[in-house]
Amino acid sequence: MKYIVRKAVVLAAGKSTRIAPLAQGLPKPLIEINGEPILARNLKWLAKSGIEEAWINLHYRAELIRDRIRDGCQLGLRVHYSDEREILGTAGGTRQIASKWTETFLVLYGDSLVRADLDLMHQVHSASRAHVTIGIFNRLQHPHTGLAGGSVIIDSDGYVVSFNEGTGPGSSSLVNAGLYLIEPDVISEIPAGSFCDFGRDLFPQLLASGVPINSHLIDGYCLGIDTPEAYRCAVRLIKQGSVRLI
Repeated sequence: MKYIVRKAVVLAAGKSTRIAPLAQGLPKPLIEINGEPILARNLKWLAKSGIEEAWINLHYRAELIRDRIRDGCQLGLRVHYSDEREILGTAGGTRQIASKWTETFLVLYGDSLVRADLDLMHQVHSASRAHVTIGIFNRLQHPHTGLAGGSVIIDSDGYVVSFNEGTGPGSSSLVNAGLYLIEPDVISEIPAGSFCDFGRDLFPQLLASGVPINSHLIDGYCLGIDTPEAYRCAVRLIKQGSVRLI
């Protein structure tokens, strides 16, 4: 059986504060890796994975993203835009886009290069009957650039137990990769018109309410490009062959 997700939200509204010295005024998703913007690489990957339409949320230097990506046809899918007068956060921005959707959809952080088998991830998600499945990576095994944020604690069946800030001794080596499959009924749990973050706000709230969140260990890599150091790490991993860009 072929599992198909047709819609994706690609988050691209951030202000690029931490990577400003390198970005030189560009939104983070337009920073180039090997001559091509991160966002364009992500959209081409989504198209190859079966995604037909992507919605991009915009705030900082929105016109630059619109001018570069246009309607997405040259990348293999249709692109739509959602403008945010005030930044709504990862979950808040997703609610503004997906409030009326009725099918499973994908969320991807636009300034990260994450690669995984999306069909396999959807199989895992569908079999689990979870409301959310989070793509995770093992920081001891997978190529990565040291994403900010806490680790993910899962049980023996792969369901998320908690999010643990920090990566010190005793914490999990599993980290949120910023790749989510989400059921539409979850959207109503996000406050409308307010700032809400997936990792800090929504997911802990869902766990506290007993809503199951599943996990899927990706088979690729996770390159978060959010600081100059992370960018240099990504370039190094690519040059040394630890990461093969697709």
